[in-house]
Amino acid sequence: MLLIKNIGILQTPIGKNSLCGSEQAQNLKLCNAAILIEGGKIVEVYKDGELPDLSGYADCQVLDAQNRLVTPGLVDCHTHMVFGGWRHNEIPLKLRGATYLDILKAGGGILDTVRHTRQMSEDELYEKSKGFAREMLLGGVTTVESKSGYGLNLDDELKQLRVNKRLNEQTPIDVVSTFLGAHAIPPEYKDKPDEYIDYLCDVVLPEVKRQNLAEFCDVFCEDSVFDVEQSKKMLLCAKKYGMGCKIHADEIEAIGGAVLAGELGAISAEHLIATNGQGIDSMAKGGVTAALLPATSFYLNKTYAPARQMIEKGIPVAIASDFNPGSCPSLNLQFAINLGYLKYRMLPEEILTATTLNAACAINRGQTIGSIEVGKQADLVIWDAPNFEMICYRFGSNQVKTVIKKGEIIQ
Repeated sequence: MLLIKNIGILQTPIGKNSLCGSEQAQNLKLCNAAILIEGGKIVEVYKDGELPDLSGYADCQVLDAQNRLVTPGLVDCHTHMVFGGWRHNEIPLKLRGATYLDILKAGGGILDTVRHTRQMSEDELYEKSKGFAREMLLGGVTTVESKSGYGLNLDDELKQLRVNKRLNEQTPIDVVSTFLGAHAIPPEYKDKPDEYIDYLCDVVLPEVKRQNLAEFCDVFCEDSVFDVEQSKKMLLCAKKYGMGCKIHADEIEAIGGAVLAGELGAISAEHLIATNGQGIDSMAKGGVTAALLPATSFYLNKTYAPARQMIEKGIPVAIASDFNPGSCPSLNLQFAINLGYLKYRMLPEEILTATTLNAACAINRGQTIGSIEVGKQADLVIWDAPNFEMICYRFGSNQVKTVIKKGEIIQ
């Protein structure tokens, strides 16, 4: 049993479903609060200095928050954290004007990471990714989604997904696994994207399902990668296997990915830098969560997704890091929070919802995490800050004081 007392402000969204429109800005804020935790779950929340009678609980650990802010643990709902190598060698190409797609077409980009990932053993990938998971946890992220997509064949996609499983089982952070075999066209299928999609549907996806290595299937629907029909075929196949659908949509060109997400009722559409009104309307109609990735816009020096327009249209907005070696070599979700305020012009309350409850719902975890409520998993962050405005305001420093994961003090 653990009691966290002397919480200056307890701030949290409320509920088990994603929040949209004006509701996204509605956070519960309790002053001089306390939280009682038992068996890894929240059993009571107190306010205004009220405390439980612990006279019969000699073994109860008491943690003094010292008048600091406490929020739910952050949820990073879009990462690619299992990969070989890095891509700092692309910097000179980018400085000379090469675009993301230019580098990919020349055999670099994702395909460079594929080469390095294929060369690494499962144990090597695990040790590398375990370091990332630890860094994320110490930055306040208590649950993370991790995609494959740097193997692009049966053995190496399964290798990545097994690393996700080991991370989930052997480290404190919860890891939700997504199969992203349709991340790029591998060299073996150059100029044959239809055949590659058939290979994924007929050979790889059945084995992913048989070994229960992924909960979701994602596809990179983009110019020079996979078109709408190819993406649709991939996701419909995943649906037949009972997997949830995600889609990298409208990152560079609005070719119809967001529209497809709405038509299929995908749990999330991700990136959405270039999405248009048709895509936004489709997502709103289909109940799709928009997983926005502002640090990618920052790193690629691109425009930012129209977050305010999405909120006004009633689309639940989540914010994630998009940690990967190419377009966002940063796993700092706090920096994405800063960009949510500076570039998306989102309110601090909207941003907290975007990085907790809405992000949890984007990976089908809203029933158990994403808010501070009785019965939910005790994933919490004690911040070295008086309020969440300070988290949005300061950048470049880790403002986490203490992380609580399933009722255990991590730091």
